Amino acid sequence: MAVTAEMIKELRQQTGAGVLDCKKALEQYNGDMEKAAAYLKEKGLAAAAKKADRATAEGRIEAYVHPGNRVGVLVEVNCETDFVARTPDFEALCHDLAMQIAAMKPRWVSRQDVPAEVLEEEKRQYLQQLEGENKPAHIVERILEGKLDKFYQENCLLEQAFIKDDSKTVRQLITEAIARLGENIVVARFARFSIDRA
Repeated sequence: MAVTAEMIKELRQQTGAGVLDCKKALEQYNGDMEKAAAYLKEKGLAAAAKKADRATAEGRIEAYVHPGNRVGVLVEVNCETDFVARTPDFEALCHDLAMQIAAMKPRWVSRQDVPAEVLEEEKRQYLQQLEGENKPAHIVERILEGKLDKFYQENCLLEQAFIKDDSKTVRQLITEAIARLGENIVVARFARFSIDRA
């Protein structure tokens, strides 16, 4: 099947990949848009993983105030170059992250940021709940692991389901942006402010 410019354009809009990559993928999969898109996504995610160790000295601080002015967020998102930091795609990612923080109230960026004493207290509470149930140690360990995973998903930004598409996590959202923009992206820190009704 002949690959047309229109097909390349459509695949490019869908994946954010370069023109030549789109053309090659379409030729490789005989014009099958779905297979070509899946291939490019996989290739992009592999490339994103290689970028994880690169330094992120540029970026932007995104401010978001929720309508009603009762919740506000500041988030620092870093990338490798000021060129990428000024792109609409990066700005949109920063805005989405700020909205995520406003809506989902994470306490930390990642599970590595959770203080050891908080983790120990959570484990102690979970073990207390399981006391007297006479479950074997390996079952208790598995239940504890599941409860901690749920704790991370609720409290760590990167583990949360993305508010605009709950089929992916915030970490996956950022990884997709890394694949599209070609640079490492890191959420450095955030602050969430709210006026709670009494």
